[in-house]
Amino acid sequence: MNKPNLNQLEKELSERFNHIDEISYFNHQKVIKAFQKVKVGTEHFQSTTGYGHDDLGRAKLDELYAEIFNTEAALARVNFVSGTHAIACAILGNLKAHDEILFAFGRPYDTLESMLTYIENSLEGKVHIVEHNNWEDYELVIEKTIALINNKTKIIAIQRSRGYSASRPSVSVAQIGQLIQRVKSINPEIICFVDNCYGEFVENYEPTELEGDSKADLIAGSLIKNPGAGIVLAGGYVAGRSDLIENTANRLTCPGVGAEGGPNFGQGLHLFQGIYLAPMIVSQIMKGMTLCAKVFDSLNMQSSPQWSDDRTDIIQRIDLGSRDKLIQFCKLLQGASPVDSHLTPYPAQTPGYEDELIMAAGTFVEGSTSELSADGPLREPYSAYLQGGLSYLYTKIFLERFIQEHF
Repeated sequence: MNKPNLNQLEKELSERFNHIDEISYFNHQKVIKAFQKVKVGTEHFQSTTGYGHDDLGRAKLDELYAEIFNTEAALARVNFVSGTHAIACAILGNLKAHDEILFAFGRPYDTLESMLTYIENSLEGKVHIVEHNNWEDYELVIEKTIALINNKTKIIAIQRSRGYSASRPSVSVAQIGQLIQRVKSINPEIICFVDNCYGEFVENYEPTELEGDSKADLIAGSLIKNPGAGIVLAGGYVAGRSDLIENTANRLTCPGVGAEGGPNFGQGLHLFQGIYLAPMIVSQIMKGMTLCAKVFDSLNMQSSPQWSDDRTDIIQRIDLGSRDKLIQFCKLLQGASPVDSHLTPYPAQTPGYEDELIMAAGTFVEGSTSELSADGPLREPYSAYLQGGLSYLYTKIFLERFIQEHF
């Protein structure tokens, strides 16, 4: 096997990189128009504490997110502990006792397992999960989902990214729209919710920007992923129909406070600047992950998506095949990181995860998957989930190190 030449591989990716630039340009235009339309000003960057009463920036940031994602309302808050918290508030805020929720693409991300237990035990509701052996057969996935709908189904939950699934690929916005359209034809009252984590600005449109009955009712994500551009220190967002956002806000704070409370603790500037820079950072990540896919392919390593595929999120799965190889891969990435490169990651039990987990995350913001990082549960096929990369060139530098180690 010949040693890959990164410069040559880059030349072979020129057309793919041009496509990524086109998507980035489209999303840059969308974001700057939104900033101008809602009239963001320097007064919106001021710090608030305590109750956060009369926080002009909080209201303006919500308005900005609603404009970017083409929704009636939004919440973009540092009060959300994580993307998982934002997702849980969106779902639990809109479920009542005995309601049923249906997850259309297998089990959701590991950190949501406790929420599923809460729905079944505390709300006495029912959780349905579509199981499938061939996720590439999208029409059959839709049919399986439709078959599980009944008169108690309140929410259809769609996870855009693959999570820690080695078999299920991430899904495109167009595919999400096809499923939502079918669901709405059965019962237009069902809430179609999308876990949008890792997907923002990867395509030209978000699930809430689709037309008619294809449009998602509600989406949620993390601000230390795509929308935060690596500079937001914490938080999450939810965007969608105004009534659903009100219910989510009441779950985040309490009824009577809703969206009117919560200080920004001086993070206002970062919150606005993060979403402003997001399309550029996401394009850097997409180019980096595309080059990773090309390198893995040249080494005959199992990886998904392929370098030639249209990406639907920022995650690159690589199957290492053994526990030791997964651990070694994460150690190599940690050693190539800007922060804590001198530390060695080891598998450990992590809150919210059933299996031991190993993480390589030499990041400026803890847990920021916009920054180059990798993690994976210690279970077959021992896949590393590589993501992020604020700079394409830093990802290239890591790949040079990876190739050197491989040979």
